[in-house]
Amino acid sequence: MNDLVQAIQRVCHGGTYLSPGISQAVVEAYLSKGTQPRKILTLRERQVLQLIGEGKSTKEIAGVLGIGAKTAETHRSRLMQKLDIHETASLVRYGVRCGLVPP
Repeated sequence: MNDLVQAIQRVCHGGTYLSPGISQAVVEAYLSKGTQPRKILTLRERQVLQLIGEGKSTKEIAGVLGIGAKTAETHRSRLMQKLDIHETASLVRYGVRCGLVPP
């Protein structure tokens, strides 16, 4: 009952209230978000994502990584396919959220 009173008071004063169970779930989801790309992306895909975040074109990425432009495009395509992201801006936002691309 005390939790209910506290929740109502916070909401009435413009705040938010999360139960301890919900708070724990939110924190766990936030912390796992940062590690997820490391589990599903290869090292090269993470490098490509970082370079995309720096504004590099596919040709520039190829030059930086010492690979062919076609190979760089393949890495970029696989990265987008794995993440189900099909726009460069969305890819950059994803990289920033996960800490792979500096804000």
